[in-house]
Amino acid sequence: MSTITAPQLLEQLQWRYATKQFDPAQKISPSDWAALEESLVLTASSFGLQPWKFVVVTDPAQREKLVPVSWNQRQVADASHLVVFALKKNFSEADVAAYINRIVEVRGIPAAALAQYNDMMIGSLFKGRDAAARKVWAINQIYIALGNFLTSAALLGIDTCPMEGIDPARYDEILGLDALGLATVVVGVAGYRAATDKYASLKKVRFANPDVIVTL
Repeated sequence: MSTITAPQLLEQLQWRYATKQFDPAQKISPSDWAALEESLVLTASSFGLQPWKFVVVTDPAQREKLVPVSWNQRQVADASHLVVFALKKNFSEADVAAYINRIVEVRGIPAAALAQYNDMMIGSLFKGRDAAARKVWAINQIYIALGNFLTSAALLGIDTCPMEGIDPARYDEILGLDALGLATVVVGVAGYRAATDKYASLKKVRFANPDVIVTL
C-alpha cells in the first residue's frame, strides 16, 4: 500500500476551497473522473447500506436549466462535472436484502451466516425509526459521500464546490429524478478554477486547533 505524507495531505486541504468560478474550457480527464466516481462508490456509510445515488449530469442544456434554480450560480453549468447527491426516497427492507446479497456475491459468505446482521439492520432502521427518521439518517450518509468527494478531488488537484444553495424540488423536476425514486439533497461540482476567481488567493479561515479539537 502506498501513502501520501502528512504534509502532502495538509497542503492539498489548504489548497482546496469552494470554487466560485470555473474555467469551462478545462475538463477533467476521463481517468481522473473515473477515479472520482470510484471514490464515491467507496464512500463509507452506516451499516455499509449506501442509501444514495450519484447523478452525474452531462447534458449542457440541462445544466443551463439548473442555473436559475441554483441561485444563478454559474458553477453548475461551467464546471467540468456536476454531481447531484440524491437519496433513495423509498428505501426499504428490499434494499437491505440487496445489500446482503451483494455481500454474499463479493465475499462468498453464505446468506444464513448474515442473518443476525440482517436482523440488526432491519431492527435499527425499520423497527426503531419511522420514515422521517430514516430520511434524516440517509441525508447524513450523503454528506459523508460529499465530504469524501471533496477530499478525493483535492488530492487529485481538482477543484470543487459543494452547493446547498439550490432548489431541490426543481432539480428533481428538471432531471426527472422523482420517476427514478430519487430526491436531491445537495450538489457537488468539480473542475478547474478560473484565473479570474478572486477567492482562490484568499487565505483559508478556520478556527484554531484548540478552539475545535477537544481531547478528553
